[in-house]
Amino acid sequence: MADVRIVNASPLIALAAIGLQDLLAKLSGRVIVPEAVVREILAGNASDPARRLIEAKWGDRASEPEIAPAIHAWGLGAGESSVIALALVTPVAEVILDDAPARRCARSFGLPVRGTVGVLLLAKKRGLVPSVKDRLLELKTNGFFIDDALLDEAIRLAGEV
Repeated sequence: MADVRIVNASPLIALAAIGLQDLLAKLSGRVIVPEAVVREILAGNASDPARRLIEAKWGDRASEPEIAPAIHAWGLGAGESSVIALALVTPVAEVILDDAPARRCARSFGLPVRGTVGVLLLAKKRGLVPSVKDRLLELKTNGFFIDDALLDEAIRLAGEV
């Protein structure tokens, strides 16, 4: 198990939207939220449950890491870049990212990567959620895009076929 997870805005927003905002804390020894991610969430919708989470000082805050030119070259957002840069200097860290280019970038640096779907699969494995399928369908109902092939694969991996 990754003892430390560094999370981007999208997974926090998605999990909070379906009432699972505490899931990352239950799966981790420590959850880190870079300041760039905090700013991104606070700039969003005032009624977003993730915003209330951030306003309540959820997770450990991390100051702005130095973003290496090799990360800048990927053209990622500030939050994704901060998550990856911070993970490069944080032992035993897994990054929680949904954006495909950000995930490719993180993997190019040898970082362990998990997205919202992977978090839900791990939570099911640990008995923290009864159904991955139900949670994914709830995300789709709340306007989150989940590719149909990914949805089918996640349901299969969860043993819910």
